[in-house]
Amino acid sequence: MTETRAQFVWLSRPGTDAPAGAVGMPLADTVYWERPSRRPDRRQLFAPAPDWADDLQRVARAVFAADRCANRADFFDHWTRRIDLSVPVTDPGRWNRALPALTALLGTVTGDRWEVRFRPMDEQSLRREPFTFSAEQYAREVALFSGGLDSLGWAAQRATVRSPRALLLVTFEERNFEAVQDHVYEAVYGLRERPLRRLDQSQTVRAPKGSGIKPDRSTRSRGLLYAATAVHAAAAERVPVVHLPENGQLALNPPLSAARAGACSTRSVHPWTLYQLNRVIAEVAGADDAVRVENPFAALTKGEVCAAARDSGVPQEVLEATLSCGASPVHQPNGPDIAHCGLCYPCLVRRSGLLHAFGEDRTPYAAAPWDPALPADRTDHWRALRRWLDVDCTVLDLVADAPLPPDARPARLLEVVERGREELRAMVGWVDGVAARKAS
Repeated sequence: MTETRAQFVWLSRPGTDAPAGAVGMPLADTVYWERPSRRPDRRQLFAPAPDWADDLQRVARAVFAADRCANRADFFDHWTRRIDLSVPVTDPGRWNRALPALTALLGTVTGDRWEVRFRPMDEQSLRREPFTFSAEQYAREVALFSGGLDSLGWAAQRATVRSPRALLLVTFEERNFEAVQDHVYEAVYGLRERPLRRLDQSQTVRAPKGSGIKPDRSTRSRGLLYAATAVHAAAAERVPVVHLPENGQLALNPPLSAARAGACSTRSVHPWTLYQLNRVIAEVAGADDAVRVENPFAALTKGEVCAAARDSGVPQEVLEATLSCGASPVHQPNGPDIAHCGLCYPCLVRRSGLLHAFGEDRTPYAAAPWDPALPADRTDHWRALRRWLDVDCTVLDLVADAPLPPDARPARLLEVVERGREELRAMVGWVDGVAARKAS
């Protein structure tokens, strides 16, 4: 049986032809639905990025576009795909040395088999623009800002640090919920004790016209797109570290059951993912220019992050206005008035975190998984969670699903998971208590 392969060629510039001998569907920046001001060559940075950072951003955009355009339904198991991708870079030799780490990274986050080939970048496509900003005007810190609880907590902490240098927040808009993201950002802006800048980006990919492709619903590689864009901004303004804030509980994201192993559980900020990404950056940038990606909340649970945000001056109602749902906002059946399904695992962790910090959670949810009127197929996360909380979680459970980097301290990571499980147990106890009172 012939193996199904999705083959793509990323173009140096929209409108150019694919290189001679290249095999695959041409893709370019035009597949991203974004305003002209958000194109890669028009971003509001205060200095040009080095070539390696331009390459990293290009590779990430190509990967995400290929990820969206390779529909899992077209493959034999409707999940595992074989994706071949050709991308132009300024130094193919460096990128070929980084290929083992990149392949491991892509396999971890998407669960697919990737074959990436690098070709020389067209010299006419290299961007060279004058900049008039001085180094004193560059950002001092760069972090992702999704509009979620964790990114809000980190942004609030860093915005309240007195400094003449800016905090640069990189945001990828969530269609249907841009107003929510803006509201959360305004809350951070109101707390600021330093300059605050925001870089807005698009993550909406549309298949090329006439291709007949139905974009895949999963977006497992979007974490790489986010991180690479933040690294690109940091490299441009000489910031040595990029922060991707995610509580350690969900960064590790141990599966609730064997059926949720591998890429069925999000791995975008998993320690192994960040380790492989940092390996890629080190190979293509060199030791002197590399930007390191770190998770500042790796040792905190969701509840501890909520408490830290509260202590930084973020009101409870702003924390409750954040986005945490694991269901794509584009596919939410409830419209922009209700951003959270209430049934997925991220929604359950969110509930437990807010309960831990405030003793209540007033977030509007579309449904409650403990509602006896719900059909069984809508309460599977809740039932899996309760079963998982009734069994021990060991270090072996942490490494059975995804590797840990060589410098990881498994016992410390397990402590975070256990504290998170206690928060979840407290939420389950709260739910059971409410049910018992209603029944009495």
